[in-house]
Amino acid sequence: MEIVIANETHSIYAEIICKTIEVAAQDRGTGIAKRKPEYVISKMENGNAVIALDDGKFAGFCYIEQWGHGKFVANSGLIVHPDYRNIGLAKQIKQIVFKHSRTKFPDAKVFSITTGLAVMKLNSDLGYKPVTFSELTDDQTFWKGCQTCINYDVLTRTKQKMCLCTGMLYDPNKQNKEETKEVKETRFEKLKKFRQQLFLKKDKK
Repeated sequence: MEIVIANETHSIYAEIICKTIEVAAQDRGTGIAKRKPEYVISKMENGNAVIALDDGKFAGFCYIEQWGHGKFVANSGLIVHPDYRNIGLAKQIKQIVFKHSRTKFPDAKVFSITTGLAVMKLNSDLGYKPVTFSELTDDQTFWKGCQTCINYDVLTRTKQKMCLCTGMLYDPNKQNKEETKEVKETRFEKLKKFRQQLFLKKDKK
């Protein structure tokens, strides 16, 4: 099994990727927007997609999309072929496409909207936080992409304030601050322990 950054040579898999996404939406009865092969190919050609292959056989896929003039990016279209589900492949793909997003677009906020509990768990493990739709991109091109979802009427009725999907966001600025705080707290705890041990030694003397 290999998971690589897709390029134009992987365009031969565009049809099966789109078909797998469509079938998954029908099977789950959940909101998964349809993709066209031409759209998937454009992501491959731009180096904005990750594909998993097992000796040349399609196993999984995910791509990156930019919104709001690069202020936001989304890891979309995550799909695993039925033959390769329940082996942790989705998690591996998600980790690689997320890392690729952070490398290629380091200042962008990474967001996701999903109805899948498994995807929510993957996002949470990567540092995403649940947010309201108002904190996501206001780029209408993104929201128009939801038109092929069966739940689109919910989104329109609420004027894009909510839907059956959960919005999740990774904000690099907030994340760095949180990580810095955690580091400081860890150092402080180590300092306290050191001082406690120091005083214990003095008492014993």
